[in-house]
Amino acid sequence: MQNSNRAFLLGPLLKGVSRSFYLTLRVLPAAMRDPVGEAYLLARAADTIADTSLIPPAQRLALLLAFRERVNGTGNANDDALTRIASEVAGQQTQSDEKLLLESLGGALDVLAQLDEADRVAVREIVTTLTEGMEFDLNTFPDERSGQVAALGTWDALDRYTYLVAGCVGEFWTKMTYRHLPGTLAPALRETMYQRGVRFGKALQMVNVLRDCGKDLRIGRCYLPATMLAQAALTPQDLLQPGTSARARPLMFGLVRIALDHFRAAIDYAFALPRLSIRLRLACLWPILIGLETLEQLVANEDWLDPARPSKLTRNDVYRILACSTLAATSNTLLNAWFKRLLARIEARMAAIEKA
Repeated sequence: MQNSNRAFLLGPLLKGVSRSFYLTLRVLPAAMRDPVGEAYLLARAADTIADTSLIPPAQRLALLLAFRERVNGTGNANDDALTRIASEVAGQQTQSDEKLLLESLGGALDVLAQLDEADRVAVREIVTTLTEGMEFDLNTFPDERSGQVAALGTWDALDRYTYLVAGCVGEFWTKMTYRHLPGTLAPALRETMYQRGVRFGKALQMVNVLRDCGKDLRIGRCYLPATMLAQAALTPQDLLQPGTSARARPLMFGLVRIALDHFRAAIDYAFALPRLSIRLRLACLWPILIGLETLEQLVANEDWLDPARPSKLTRNDVYRILACSTLAATSNTLLNAWFKRLLARIEARMAAIEKA
């Protein structure tokens, strides 16, 4: 029964809740799939708890912290945290897979216990850090139904946030690569690869922050720092007004340029992988390419703060990226030319708009 439960949780259920990440997970070398998949399942459950807006933030936070204790093995195994999550949160889900995940947390914790000790420690660490990011959200922003909006204070707060919710994933990914695929990454580059991994995750989260800004504002969350808004003579409330996209564009361009610097570190990360480690390369290439093409759409979007005009790739765009990158995965020359083209187009688009 244990094996069948594990197969279901890390197979059909993971596929149902992971959406686009499942493509990356499926192409990963087999040795990394279980710990990465288990970490994703637990993080996804925590994220669902934190984001269920029909439940008051204080109640969500209490359930989130109780769940984190259970993941870390520090909570009371006899408490009713999992039962409360299943009854109070699962019932509010419109997606059946997310509901099933929340009702299957006991099984997910059993899978965690079956991992070897080093993997179990690493999964607990990454879930703890990710839930600290969710805790930060719940403590920083107003109730989604309050009609209020609040902004992060400073750039340092945004940078820290991008580490908590994504940069730490790059660290975890690197740790799993060194552990399960010895010889893939040069031991002498270990510290450099950890740093690049953090910046890789931050790059992807910066895309999320900018792409989803209009949608986040409408649930009271402004990840654009108040200090940067003030420099542009803007407030979080101004960003909700029609026609503000143009006024806020210089601020967005500044953050895009920071994201591009992080993406350059992510590209270096991908090129540090052996050319014949095709699966691992593709797992890194896909989010980089999708992220850069999303940024290209974002800088061209005159109404980037309007949630009705999202900067989002089509399914055909994604399939094109998957197909072309699979063909080019072993060629540093082709990949380098592709990356340079994308970076140059984004920079040129911003420069042309700023000059106009």
